[in-house]
Amino acid sequence: MIVGIDIGGSTTDAVLLDKETIRVETLETGDPLAAAAGALGKLLNSAGHKLTDIRAIAASGGGSHQLADQIFGVPVVKVPEITAIGVGGSSLAGRSDALVVSLGTGTALVSVRQDRILHLGGTGIGGGTLRGLARHCLGITQLETLEQLAAQGDLSQIDLTVGDIAGGPVGIVPAKAVASHFGKLQTDPSQADKALGLVNMVAWITFSLSMFAAQTRQHEHIVFTGKLTRLEAFKKRLAALTPRRGVDFSIPPHAEYATAIGAARTVSRTAQTEGAPAEPGANPSLDFSAKRS
Repeated sequence: MIVGIDIGGSTTDAVLLDKETIRVETLETGDPLAAAAGALGKLLNSAGHKLTDIRAIAASGGGSHQLADQIFGVPVVKVPEITAIGVGGSSLAGRSDALVVSLGTGTALVSVRQDRILHLGGTGIGGGTLRGLARHCLGITQLETLEQLAAQGDLSQIDLTVGDIAGGPVGIVPAKAVASHFGKLQTDPSQADKALGLVNMVAWITFSLSMFAAQTRQHEHIVFTGKLTRLEAFKKRLAALTPRRGVDFSIPPHAEYATAIGAARTVSRTAQTEGAPAEPGANPSLDFSAKRS
């Protein structure tokens, strides 16, 4: 069995791939080694497996470089984060040609086409933005609490639309499109309105950027992954923004763990190809070449 670990800026995810079964655990990220060891321990305990059952630990994410070559004697194989995002998102969606969008603390855009993975860039707008603004504007520290509050919100009290300014659509832009996020704040809106406005702003920005990236690479499908995909309020806003002009999107099962799953699947594929686990601490020789534009 292979364990995949994604050490991000806010959380550390661990996944156990056992044939067709996927088991997951998440811990708040502090010290990367402690978080990785803790997530591994919880995962093995919940799955009823022993440490000796694990063939290798596939580590990815920003904190993975701080890990040693072994954890509790199990080899650690480092997988480039962009590779893990691309493999994880595309394999979960069953797509060999797609734009994979990782909605983590920030947002990464990864183009997947057959055997090539290309990092297109990204934005600092993401889950960390939503969490920080929620804390600053509303005194809310948990995204789940923000989601519950947003369910009662009214965007017409928050956002200035194209229709508000022009009286109707402008070119290809519909009247209901946002002209200015939080541009209608002339009176003090409710906390629920603000909460929905924050969710909508992050959803709109990341979706718009994803659309431009998909069109640039001529992708017809966008796969959204990362922690924000588990928020119903966020998913509803994405669904409302979905265009009808040749590009569709999906949020596959286990999308929030896509990077950890991608790391594990990358190492698993490499081991199958080469007939043995990759060397501890080294980047495996991958079927996917992660390059930066």
